[in-house]
Amino acid sequence: MSPEAPTGAHHHLAPARILEVDPLLDDPRTRIIVCCGSGGVGKTTTAAALGLRAAERGRKVVVLTIDPARRLAQSMGIDSLDNTPRRVKGLDDSASGELHAMMLDMKRTFDEIVEAHADPERAAAILGNPFYQSLSAGFAGTQEYMAMEKLGQLRAKEEWDLIVVDTPPSRSALDFLDAPKRLGSFLDGKLIRVLLAPAKVGGRAGMKFLNVGMSMMTGALGKLLGGQLLKDVQTFVAAMDSMFGGFRTRADATYKLLQAPGTAFLVVAAPERDALREAAYFVERLAAEDMPLAGLVLNRVHGSGADRLSAERALAAAENLEESRIVDQEGGKAGLRNSPDTYGSSESPASEAVEEGSPAAMDTATAGQDVHPTTDQLTAGLLRLHADRMQLLSREQRTRDRFAALHPEVAVAEVAALPGDVHDLAGLRDIGNRLAAGRPELPNPGA
Repeated sequence: MSPEAPTGAHHHLAPARILEVDPLLDDPRTRIIVCCGSGGVGKTTTAAALGLRAAERGRKVVVLTIDPARRLAQSMGIDSLDNTPRRVKGLDDSASGELHAMMLDMKRTFDEIVEAHADPERAAAILGNPFYQSLSAGFAGTQEYMAMEKLGQLRAKEEWDLIVVDTPPSRSALDFLDAPKRLGSFLDGKLIRVLLAPAKVGGRAGMKFLNVGMSMMTGALGKLLGGQLLKDVQTFVAAMDSMFGGFRTRADATYKLLQAPGTAFLVVAAPERDALREAAYFVERLAAEDMPLAGLVLNRVHGSGADRLSAERALAAAENLEESRIVDQEGGKAGLRNSPDTYGSSESPASEAVEEGSPAAMDTATAGQDVHPTTDQLTAGLLRLHADRMQLLSREQRTRDRFAALHPEVAVAEVAALPGDVHDLAGLRDIGNRLAAGRPELPNPGA
């Protein structure tokens, strides 16, 4: 921050590098882009905007979204998204690429795996098993694992130039990284092996020994889970036995796919302390796992067209207008000039507000000798709103500066906070343009 800059003025983050979005999208070696970060920071919209931009720049793209808001499907001109990629219409006339979109159906993806890797009779037994139905619908980590399974399926088809993945909203933004290993470990774990053991060990002595252990364990589990559930688990495990190796193999393959040079991770965050703390943690974790990080997308960055007027001076000007002993003086501007001067100049904060902030209402506040009190109150209110805005900008800047100091190597693209939701392709296109610019531009009210 330069010494002459007024306190609270907005300064853009100056990272070592600006995230170059278009070269990333245009590079034919980029085959997968994974948008990750904590919940509520705009991951899904960012993924869709990147997919649209890449398609309009000539690539054949599929966007895999995880439980998007209905408005996002509608913004792509699709009534509903499901587990099958659907072509998005309405791309720019000059676009030579294609955009497809789909929403992960966790249970359907699990069913597809079963159907693909088991004979029809065994598949029917598994799909009808109550424990499987519970597992496929809501087992911890299943959604994250299935997102990675679906990514592996899409990549194996070689049908798309680029796959953009929107990671699941979860308690930890890192769940999807751990899910392949965790579910693989569960399926290869001790509990599964013990449940399967009686069917695998030959000889009466072995069976007798195992049955003692099994009866103790199943007795305890039966009390904990209920006898019927335990039977369902054992039936499920027996039916799934032939598939366990496949789960582990695919989990490992997907993990390697995420580490491959053709994959790029984008961490998405908002300029808030908690979101950027999570982003910093994510950056460090990706580095530890040798995952290729392309950069940080910082959404909803606030700006101001009157950032030369600091919060302090706006508040001082508001106080001058609200002080009846000052604004009621007959001298109008002259009376204001005689007010206590704490800025080392001959003019008051209110008159400086007029010169530097320049809203029309500020002119009204000091333009004539007979200023109506209501106008003063309105102008003071506007000045206080401006002060709040500048304090918000200052907080955001400090937070971004802390992140940049911790991770100067991370390239950053900033996207300005928009006045409303994105609800059509034009809105997604606008987000894409802002992402490519790398710096936040204030929304144009007349646009």
